[in-house]
Amino acid sequence: MPAEWVTFAFPLTVPLLADFSAVAMTSPAPVAEPAETLTVMGGGLVGCLLALYLTRHGHQVDVFERRPDIRGATPVEARSINLALSDRGWRALEGVGIAEAVREVAIPMHGRVMHDPAGNLTHQPYGQAGQAIYSVSRAGLNRRMLDLAEQQPGIRVQFNQQCRRVDVRRQELEMLDVATGQARTVPYQRLFGADGAYSAVRGALQRTDRFNYSQHYLDYGYKELTIAAGPDNTWALEKNALHIWPRGQYMMIALPNLDGSFNCTLFFPYEGPVSFATLQTPAQVRDFFADVFPDAVPLMPELETEFFDNPTSSLVTVRCFPWTYQHDVLLLGDASHAIVPFYGQGMNAGFEDCTVLDQLLQQHGRDWGQIFHEFEVSRKPDADAMADLAVYNFQEMRDRVADPRFLLQKKIEGKISGQYPDKWLPLYSQVTFSHLPYAEALANGQAQEQIMQRLMPHIQTEQDYQRPEVQDLVAQEMARR
Repeated sequence: MPAEWVTFAFPLTVPLLADFSAVAMTSPAPVAEPAETLTVMGGGLVGCLLALYLTRHGHQVDVFERRPDIRGATPVEARSINLALSDRGWRALEGVGIAEAVREVAIPMHGRVMHDPAGNLTHQPYGQAGQAIYSVSRAGLNRRMLDLAEQQPGIRVQFNQQCRRVDVRRQELEMLDVATGQARTVPYQRLFGADGAYSAVRGALQRTDRFNYSQHYLDYGYKELTIAAGPDNTWALEKNALHIWPRGQYMMIALPNLDGSFNCTLFFPYEGPVSFATLQTPAQVRDFFADVFPDAVPLMPELETEFFDNPTSSLVTVRCFPWTYQHDVLLLGDASHAIVPFYGQGMNAGFEDCTVLDQLLQQHGRDWGQIFHEFEVSRKPDADAMADLAVYNFQEMRDRVADPRFLLQKKIEGKISGQYPDKWLPLYSQVTFSHLPYAEALANGQAQEQIMQRLMPHIQTEQDYQRPEVQDLVAQEMARR
């Protein structure tokens, strides 16, 4: 899914089976626990990164991927949508030493550029000077991470492997080799479900006792489109920005590619007077885009073809709990907490899962029961908070980024942050440019919004912020924090 989108080198240590500090010098030397062969279901972004982390703790890792190898000579359908890599994601990549390899395929975006119906532009920087989120191609990043994973001796990736059944009690997988049609039963010691929003591993847990699960679809779908590269692979729009065409009940965004093109995504209602249901002919599509996105249409020569050839995809939020089964199965990434893409944190949250799991492995060695328990208890509140934030940011991007009062409020928030940097960090920066738990960021953001609701009636222009009575109100609010 698209999004508004963005060192830890740990030595390999093998924990002791027990604390031998009080044992006499004649006691036998402690015995290291044997390494396990771990199974990762899913060879996407989170699955590849997870495998890299697990091998750093001495384990062999088998990765099963349902799709063919997207790096093969024969073209393979792969999600081409762009993602935004931000601080949480970079931290996870740095933890296994692959951040610089990924930077080679990433483009920094220092802010938003809003396009109004007349083609006028408004710029909004992200965070402070020098901060950026990074546009990356999902397929391109997946290819790079598969290369990096397969270069690791302890990882084996197998493609065309469809998981047809997970027997959690017998610890067995029923796998179908899609290329050969051959079925086989594969035992596992420890299974990590990183197989996405429609996870086969989660499907097995849903059939266990007291497993809570919900999914919620927006009434909006999305469709991928393209702004073509200019002459000599130049960028027809500002390269280092995320472009947004907010139109109230719908919007389009665009993120830059290395070849000079932009991946566009139209977020649009499924039904209604203006919706996917009402755009049924090439002429209707061309007329509609010319009317509401007039500055983009001349840059989209394949508009009608892409509109009807590319699928309309859904937007779903998945919540579930527990994320574990006994000490043998753990869900990560979209398999446990799929979110809509409007805060650019789906991939980053999945990558942060890997960072958190790695920290627990360092603390608890191979006490999988403790590791799995602490992981799900600590990450579940953050996943729920991020799901709420993602839906909120959709409403903000769609409806409010073109509202003059909203833009003024953001400027005032920036002034408060500059004046009281130790007491005010904007919500977007907390989520995107920090490692603060998502649940804390959400709580802080809600408190900040209450303060702004009290301040904004006294502010009509940016200059009003300097009025003594406004400064007094701000000082009173900051004294309470």
